[in-house]
Formats: sequence, structure tokens, C-alpha cells
Amino acid sequence: MRDLSDIVAASGPALERYAVAEPPACRFTELDDGDPVRRFVLEAVYEGYLMHYWEPRAFAIDDRDLRLLAGDALYALGLSRLADAGDLEAVAELSDLITRSAEAHAAGRGDEAAALWEASSRALAGLPR
Repeated sequence: MRDLSDIVAASGPALERYAVAEPPACRFTELDDGDPVRRFVLEAVYEGYLMHYWEPRAFAIDDRDLRLLAGDALYALGLSRLADAGDLEAVAELSDLITRSAEAHAAGRGDEAAALWEASSRALAGLPR
């Protein structure tokens, strides 16, 4: 997966109409040679996170409420793929990451979330944190 077009396609018609013309490159390159399911899921969940707190990369949605719902849909897309694959370790890692990122933002420490994402992506790639 070189760019986010797979996530756009998997998001379904409700979100596909908000897709940007040329989605950017993926962020989590440490998973390039690793598990393609984990890579897809990490990128999808990260896009959901961006929908909630920053600017999404693959979608252009101006309505704040719709962006929150779209972010939830991308969280669910990613986590359900892991659950279907039976990768409960990765489900736990990403569920914890989503929770800790939300807590950081709620406490006004959104900048700390970047370190959380980096640590989790390394853990999912089998690298030291």
C-alpha cells in the first residue's frame, strides 16, 4: 500500500464521495515489509484519529459532526479487520492508543498524541518503542 486509496475504497460510498482526488502517501512506512493487514488498519485508524482532532489526509469533510462520525467509521473499519484476522494483540494496542490519544486531547495535551502514535506503530511493526 503506497497511498491511502485502499482506505478510501474500503470506506464505502458514504465516505468515498468525500475522497480527495489524489490521496497522499502512507505515514507508517515501518510496516512496509510487515503485516499488510496491520498496515492497512494503522493507516485507517490514524485517518479516523485525524478526522476527530486534526485534518484528514484522504478525505475533505467540512462538517465537524460528519467528520466525527466518519472518524468513528474508520476506527471501526480498522478494528474490525483486525478482529476478523484474529489479531487480538493489535486490537488491544490500537484500542489503547485510541483511548490514550482521546485522553491527551481532552486534557489539552494533543501534542503528546504524536509520541503515542509513534510508539504504537513501532510496536505493531515489532520494533522497540
